[in-house]
Amino acid sequence: MGKVVLVTGVARRLGGRFVRRIQREPDVERVIGVDAVPPEHHLGGADFVRADIRHPTIGKLLAEYGAHTVVHMDINGTPLGARGNRTSVKETNVIGTMQLLGACQKAPSVQRLVVKSSTNVYGSAPRDPAVFSETTPPKSLPSGGFAKDTVEVEGYVRGFARRRPDVAVCVLRFANILGPCADSPLAEYFALPVLPTVIGYDPRLQFVHEKDAIEVLRIAASEPRRSTLNSGTFNIAGDGVLLLSQAARRLGRPTLPLLLPTLRWARTALRSLGITDFSPEQIRLLTHGRVVATNQMRETLGFEPEHTTAGALADYAHSRGPGLLPPETLARTIDRLAALLPAGAQT
Repeated sequence: MGKVVLVTGVARRLGGRFVRRIQREPDVERVIGVDAVPPEHHLGGADFVRADIRHPTIGKLLAEYGAHTVVHMDINGTPLGARGNRTSVKETNVIGTMQLLGACQKAPSVQRLVVKSSTNVYGSAPRDPAVFSETTPPKSLPSGGFAKDTVEVEGYVRGFARRRPDVAVCVLRFANILGPCADSPLAEYFALPVLPTVIGYDPRLQFVHEKDAIEVLRIAASEPRRSTLNSGTFNIAGDGVLLLSQAARRLGRPTLPLLLPTLRWARTALRSLGITDFSPEQIRLLTHGRVVATNQMRETLGFEPEHTTAGALADYAHSRGPGLLPPETLARTIDRLAALLPAGAQT
């Protein structure tokens, strides 16, 4: 008899893609997708159950379907369409996780738990280490927003792991997810025609391709392969690091350096216009950046991303089309100008 996998947060595109992918696993008999709103995308042969994980009904679902594996993907930084405001998102992240873990604790059928977390747990501060490992404590804990949510969520997950040592628990701390279908706050920021930046800062950034995110979730939800262990906490990011200025040039987006107070004002203006929302944690990321080590991802989890940080950005850029300053056009213009200058002036 194959195992039953229950996945939360399937109304978002990443959750929907994972549901379709996990159904192809030979040892999976049934997949149950759970969300508070019906998904606009197809879930393949999975069963969709409309349920809010903030409510105790999630316990009845686990008991009814006898879920063997729970993949908790309903941890997000922004609302889904008209789903609600920041308050409702925080309630889903924190209270929803508490309800889900309480239900898992009482469900004897649950043998594996996978939680989609974020490298936001490390925060972004001026005195941060150059590279965060899974055991590196942040210099200062996040004081609010999605980053604080993830810190609280991971605390509840650690408590659950102590209470149910028989359950294999895997926490995946994803760097910023990019790709043609990415709907993250950073993807919205990179879609702006002009990128506001903090004057005097050029942060280091890491990305993970959405296809790699799906694959590592699949590995975490499966039985560990030989010489690997998919229980524990793992940083997930593509190889390499890009400066924000490099990312802007590759996207063809001009930057607009602003003083930090002015950028905060721009954030309020863009949010009121419904264009995008710069959360305070995103502004800190665009100021100080963040880089994580991925040794454990390779050596213990046994996962090797197919796409690098630069590759994830390139695929995202290709899907969005050229910006106001396409790199190829800019290079041709510079070459033409250089050809018009006297030889001595070029040196």
